[in-house]
Amino acid sequence: MIRVVVVDDQALIRSGITALLSSEPDIEIVAEGANGQEGYELARRHQPDIVLMDIQMPVLDGVRATRLIAGDDALQDVHVVILTNYADDEYVFDALRVGASGFLLKDTNPGDLVRALRVVVQGDALLSPAVTRRLIREYVSRPPALADSQSLDVLTPRELEVVALVAHGLSNEEIAERMTISPATAKTHVSRAMTKLHARDRAQLVVIAYQSGLVSAAR
Repeated sequence: MIRVVVVDDQALIRSGITALLSSEPDIEIVAEGANGQEGYELARRHQPDIVLMDIQMPVLDGVRATRLIAGDDALQDVHVVILTNYADDEYVFDALRVGASGFLLKDTNPGDLVRALRVVVQGDALLSPAVTRRLIREYVSRPPALADSQSLDVLTPRELEVVALVAHGLSNEEIAERMTISPATAKTHVSRAMTKLHARDRAQLVVIAYQSGLVSAAR
């Protein structure tokens, strides 16, 4: 069962998302919140698999709430998925930077929303990969100083190659095909890279790949 906390300051949107997800046999809505502070407190209380988080909210916005959740050792297994109205919203990348597992547009097809939550719980792929790549090209082209970025020196050449492919939005199966290895081996390389770089998930690997210069925003 995938346990979800829905956080949005608009009651109508919260109700719609809750109704949609509650109809799925493998998804349970454990709580709803109207701002980021409530989202963080509900995550602490219920330990959900996913917090579905709006960005622009009163009291505490989604980015700062995501930072709190990602930085809380008690919430290491909680994935934050950001909801936004705009594909080019700079706050979205800020949220990825501080620990969000991915993001969805609020006009996402209902079926795609359900599938995305299942995907992010598995840690298998980024959400909305085409939009993610567009967002990254726009905002990661101005990365922070490399001194502030995660060093890639801990990775083997094979792991570096895998991280670069992850940054281009490839799934484990696609990485396996590209590198002529098994999907299980590709998954192992991804997992080891995440562990070495202290990345919570594949979204964080993408951020690190661009910030470190491993992958160019122009590519």
